[in-house]
Amino acid sequence: MSVSIQTLSGIAFLPFPEMSELLISELRNRFNYNAKPSHRYGDLIYFEDKQEFLKDSEGLYPYWARTVMCNPFLVNFDSIGEAAGELKKIQRNWAPYQFTCFRRAQLIQEKLPYINLKEKKFPVKIPASPIGLYTLIDEHTLIASAETTSYLPAGTLKFIEDHENPPSRAYLKVQESLSLDVLMNGAELPGPGSKCFEAGACPGGWTWVLVGLGAEVYAVDRAELAPELMKNPLVKFQAHDAFTLKPEDIGPVDWVFSDVICYPERLLSWIHSWLDSGMTKNMICTIKMQGEIDWPLIAQFAAIEGSKIVHLNYNKHELTWMWRQA
Repeated sequence: MSVSIQTLSGIAFLPFPEMSELLISELRNRFNYNAKPSHRYGDLIYFEDKQEFLKDSEGLYPYWARTVMCNPFLVNFDSIGEAAGELKKIQRNWAPYQFTCFRRAQLIQEKLPYINLKEKKFPVKIPASPIGLYTLIDEHTLIASAETTSYLPAGTLKFIEDHENPPSRAYLKVQESLSLDVLMNGAELPGPGSKCFEAGACPGGWTWVLVGLGAEVYAVDRAELAPELMKNPLVKFQAHDAFTLKPEDIGPVDWVFSDVICYPERLLSWIHSWLDSGMTKNMICTIKMQGEIDWPLIAQFAAIEGSKIVHLNYNKHELTWMWRQA
């Protein structure tokens, strides 16, 4: 057997599907990282100069990368067993990202300790365990990193979809954001006895998830929710522009949600009105981008104590802001 390992000096970013250019733009405009990619392996983008990125990143990583290979290396191998054996020597948990040699990659994965790569049923608990990432470049070479920036396999969380009951596919965003909020902020899911306020709730995808967990929802929008939600005893509906209501008009709630299409400046002001009121313990809001991303403005969201910003698998040209009271 002949196996060789080559440590690399660079860093590799795996963007969300079809978002490579947004990732490149974020590296350039948020991190002032203007290097050109050294290699592209499918969606995986490798840059030779990691230190140039790290010097201005302040320990942060791009939102549009679902995961990052922090310390990548190459493995040259002859057999599938050799490839799997080298990875197992380093750590237990490995997930694949593949763009070529799919059958060979599957055989390698089968020789590694089991990782659940299937779509999940909500609610789901995500183990806070380090997970490496590897990618076959050709039949005898893979690039890998034991250290990544996500606990999710290849940075991806997908749910088994319900194509019949939810009033919109937006329900997947709140399922994902709640799952990540539990993982990242130590939050507990809304449930029986929880009081939630959703701004701009129509047609009710997020409300559908929340009442499914047993929570009470005060839903506000100009248009009514789906008929089955309007009849649900856990839902109180008000026809109104939600952003013109003050927290005092709603009253104390455990959770505040917003997936409203609005300018980020207006959302930030509305968020601060709730934080200043002290009338909620948790918030999840979608930051909808209007044209070019205003990165200094996004930094203001990120600077709020107790908050996290993520790009969800189910987000498009938007980010999700999550906050939990300390």
